[in-house]
Amino acid sequence: MIIDIFTHIYPPGYFDALAKFTRISPRMTAIPALSDLDARFRDMDVLEDYRQVIALPHPVAEEVTSTPGDAAELCRLGNDALAALSAAHPDRFPAWVAGVSMLDIEAAVAEIDRAVGMGARGIQVYTNILGRPLDEPAFDPVFAAMARHDLPIWLHPARTAEMTDYAAESRSRYEMWWCYGWPYETTVALSRLVLSGIYDRYPGLKIIAHHYGGMIPFSDGRMGPGMDFLGSRTPDEDYSQVLSSLKRPHLDYFRDIYADTALFGGRSGLHAGLDFFGVGQTVFGTDAPFAPIRETYDALDSLNLSPTDRDRILSGNAMRLLKL
Repeated sequence: MIIDIFTHIYPPGYFDALAKFTRISPRMTAIPALSDLDARFRDMDVLEDYRQVIALPHPVAEEVTSTPGDAAELCRLGNDALAALSAAHPDRFPAWVAGVSMLDIEAAVAEIDRAVGMGARGIQVYTNILGRPLDEPAFDPVFAAMARHDLPIWLHPARTAEMTDYAAESRSRYEMWWCYGWPYETTVALSRLVLSGIYDRYPGLKIIAHHYGGMIPFSDGRMGPGMDFLGSRTPDEDYSQVLSSLKRPHLDYFRDIYADTALFGGRSGLHAGLDFFGVGQTVFGTDAPFAPIRETYDALDSLNLSPTDRDRILSGNAMRLLKL
């Protein structure tokens, strides 16, 4: 069996609700498998005994409407539709991931409890909330709730062309905000969470990082021994107590992160990701229907995995993590 842990879908009714608030990008409307189940099942049938964990795609609810009640209602509608879709097609979609709006944290925690009660196997959270970092104390109750439920958080990057690459420009060009900006977003969000002590506060917390953890596998030296000098490069801020306040060496926490294989079929990153996170923290994910299923699966051949390790990545780790 193959469990694809990170895929996206517009469940019935959700797209129309979303379209009342915003113009959907051409990229999203040009992919039939995002909303057409027949097209989706054809895509899925390229692999035998292949199943998907489904989550809502972009745009982010918090970015669609700044009204907390409307954003929360969008998430509730999406979650109800995801639950119904999973119930109608359990052999295709054995699990679903709840969306929550972080504009109202009390409402977000209530929606987490409601969604988990309906069968959600975790929640999807974005790397920033309208430009606010996830390590802000205001967002801590969401992490506490997921630790209480002992279910994972799917961390999805969020960055737009408005987050420019150069101070002299008003927009990011050539879609660098997506190609390189999203891995950067993932890396910074996870690093900030680690350094804020999130894993010390909630030792059992489970976070699934999209796209094999962004830049983390390639930056273990900079993040490890390089960050031993945290604060020495910043004369106007005092970081002297950050590392000493953690209960373990800071790089150890990064190895507690789960990371998926969604690299658009790329192979070089797979080797770095597996070397850093290990078989036990690696889960098979494709980012379908935005990225290829077959090519992502075939890329695993380059890792020369034992049959046991391959099965753990393809389904065993997901089944344990999601309690399937």
